[in-house]
Order: sequence, then structure tokens, then C-alpha cells
Amino acid sequence: MNIRRWIARREPNWQRLDALLRQVEKKGLKSLKASEIRELASLYRSVSADLARARTNQVGNILVQNLQQLTSRSYSQIYQGSRRQEWQAVMEFGRWGFPTIVQETLGYTVMATAIFLLGVLIAWWFSWQDPMFMSLIVPESLIEKVRDRHELWMGSILGQEPVASSNIMINNISVSFRAVAGGITAGVFTVFVLVFNGLLIGAIATLVGQNNLAYPFWAFVFPHGSLELPAIFFAGGAGLLIARGILFPGQYTRVEALKFYGYKAAQLVFGIVPMLIIAGTIEGFYSPSPVVPNPLKYLAGVGLFTLLVIYCSRKKPAEYTSS
Repeated sequence: MNIRRWIARREPNWQRLDALLRQVEKKGLKSLKASEIRELASLYRSVSADLARARTNQVGNILVQNLQQLTSRSYSQIYQGSRRQEWQAVMEFGRWGFPTIVQETLGYTVMATAIFLLGVLIAWWFSWQDPMFMSLIVPESLIEKVRDRHELWMGSILGQEPVASSNIMINNISVSFRAVAGGITAGVFTVFVLVFNGLLIGAIATLVGQNNLAYPFWAFVFPHGSLELPAIFFAGGAGLLIARGILFPGQYTRVEALKFYGYKAAQLVFGIVPMLIIAGTIEGFYSPSPVVPNPLKYLAGVGLFTLLVIYCSRKKPAEYTSS
């Protein structure tokens, strides 16, 4: 190989790569056009091959070191830069994307909430009218504990908070995912999940109310429920979105409608999971704690829900406007 001729032929590529890298290192990857990013990746592969050839043909330590530096800088900017962009995208979704999708799909969340509350009202009504109804929804052991011993069950969490918290997170995420996936059944299973959980909450609330334990019960529920219940309503709304794509595709084909509404549902899921993780942590460690006074638990629940409403009401930048 004629080394001088090879260097003369390849050197413009090295200089071009160096120029692009200097721009990226100074202004970031976003400063490049799409064509320049493709060019950067192509030059990186080309210079990597040049480095291998230079080592094989022993063209000189200085040139090898220069090519090594070029490839190292390229690798850092292309791969680590793309990871930084991914994290930036995650942060931007947290700042603006999730509030935006919540606002855009608010009607579906309201419908999911109404379905859940219908289950609560049905359970409340029938539990007062027929004491046997409650035993169909609430485990008998829990009924006996509340009705016969006038005790709540949250004390079982104490002493095993990490395990309980993990189990709570898994259960809540599972319930939410079932509500979302239920959209594939044209929303039938989503409605079932929402109604069933509403019946359960309604029956338990009636049980503790009948036995004068409502105040400590809701003190337990408020801190984590301020995030957990809205997350379930968002999940129900996501399931109803998918059902909308199946039942009422409108101007789209059903496949196109499923893609469109499914994407919105997926965005809701991305925001739901962190909410449930936080709620599970609170339910495992804070809500059942006998050290925390009940008024402070109520205050924490109201505060968290207020912050959630403020967060979800944030106005979106133009780039997040859905088509």
C-alpha cells in the first residue's frame, strides 16, 4: 500500500469528521442537520476501518493515535450522545408530555372515573339494603376483623414494609394493565375491572363506616389513594381509548384507529407506572405508620392530589400538540 497516497485520499474524511465532532462537542448533537448526523455516523464507520488498516500496515504511531482519538470522540458523541437524548426525551415527557396527553384524553378518564364511582354507589346501596351482599365482595376474614373486633387490617403491613410495598406496587400495576389491555375486548373487560374495583372500595368503605372506623380508614387511604386512584382512572381511560379505536374508528380504518388511539393509551401508561410506584411506596411505609397522626395523613393526601392536579394542568408547548 502506498501510504502517502492513501493518507492523501483519506485525510479529507478525517478532517470532515473532526469538524463535525467539534461542532457537536461545542453545541450538541441537535445542532446537526439530519443529513449531517447520517454523515457523522458514516464517517465514524469509515475512520474505524481506516484505523484498523493503519494498525495493520504500521503507518506510524502518531497517525494511529490521531485516528484512535477520532474514533473515540465519534463513539462518545454518537452512542453516549444518543443515550443523553433518550434521557432528555424521558425528562421532557415527564415535564410536558404526560400532562399534555392527560388533557387530551380527559374525557376518557372522566368516563372511567364515572364507571368506577357507579360501582362504589352500587356497593354502598346494596350493602346497606342487604348485609349478605357485602360478603359476596369482601373476604369474610376482613368482615369479621372489622365487625367483630372493630379493628382495621393495615397493621399487618408493619414490620414487613419493603415486601408489602413491592406487593402493593405489583398488584396495582397489574390492575392498571388489565384495565388498559381490556380495551382489546372493545372495552368490556376495562369496564369490568373498573366496576369490580369500585364495588370493592364501596363495600369496604360501607363496612368501616357501619363500624365507626371510617376516620382511620380514610386516613390510611388518602396519602397513597391520591395517586393510586387517579392512576387507575387514567388506565381505565387508556382502555377506553383502545376500545374507541375498535368500535368507532371514524375517518380511520380500524388498524389506523388502533394505532392512533393505542399510541395515546401507551403515553398514558408511561405516566401511570411512576405514579403507582410512588403510591405503593407511600402505602407500604407512610399510610399504615402509627407514628404519623391521622390529620397529617389527610393533609398529605390532599396535598399530593393538589400537586397532581396542578401538574396535569400544565400548559403544553406547541411541539407536543397532537395531530
